[in-house]
Amino acid sequence: MILMHHNKLTSLRTFLLLTTLLCLGLNGCYYDVEEDFKKMVDCNTDGVSYTNDIVPILQNRCYKCHAEGLNLGNVTLEGYDRLKLLVNSGRFLGAIRRDPGFSPMPQNEAMLPDCQIMKISAWIEAGAPNN
Repeated sequence: MILMHHNKLTSLRTFLLLTTLLCLGLNGCYYDVEEDFKKMVDCNTDGVSYTNDIVPILQNRCYKCHAEGLNLGNVTLEGYDRLKLLVNSGRFLGAIRRDPGFSPMPQNEAMLPDCQIMKISAWIEAGAPNN
């Protein structure tokens, strides 16, 4: 009886030890520093311009719903002045970053690539110039 109790305790200790090691090993792989992820993306955000950088992103990912002729959701991104209104309100960046409280854009599609979001953010931080 004592031997059977000893075997159960040994098995339980072995199980707990293995479970603990497994949990520690899995947690050791967890990585969540957003700034480090952004550094890993090779993305040049120097001198981002509305014409050369922002408009092509909008044409490829946004105008199919938010062009002047469509205006889905009562949002038109075509044309600098219209975009600038949404930029100034914070709605544009909040939507493409999918921040809480904003309608995630592009809707029912994959999120914009990190580099495109970084370029848009850099352009906005520079005052969203019409360049």
